[in-house]
Amino acid sequence: MDFVSILSIFVLACFVGYYVVWSVTPALHTPLMAVTNAISSVIIVGALVASAAQGSPLAKWLGLGAVVLASVNIFGGFAVTERMLAMYRKKDKPAAKAKQAPPSAQAGGER
Repeated sequence: MDFVSILSIFVLACFVGYYVVWSVTPALHTPLMAVTNAISSVIIVGALVASAAQGSPLAKWLGLGAVVLASVNIFGGFAVTERMLAMYRKKDKPAAKAKQAPPSAQAGGER
């Protein structure tokens, strides 16, 4: 493929990605993040294939850089997804915590 074709595909992918992310309802952003992280893991496979192929040392270093950057992207994305999922967990109410206290704490402390 020539450079213009590759650049055209990249620009179209950027536009499609932008409109997909911004047209998703807020409730679906967490699953979208998880799927995006899974897709990013494919980049690592491609980088490993590119760096394992016989070629110049520059290609191997660029492949290593791609593996490192994609790994940071994936791990950071899963950390953000975990924080987003934590927002949906039920929080304990103070009254519920008082009901779960041991009987000695409710009866006035230690004797």
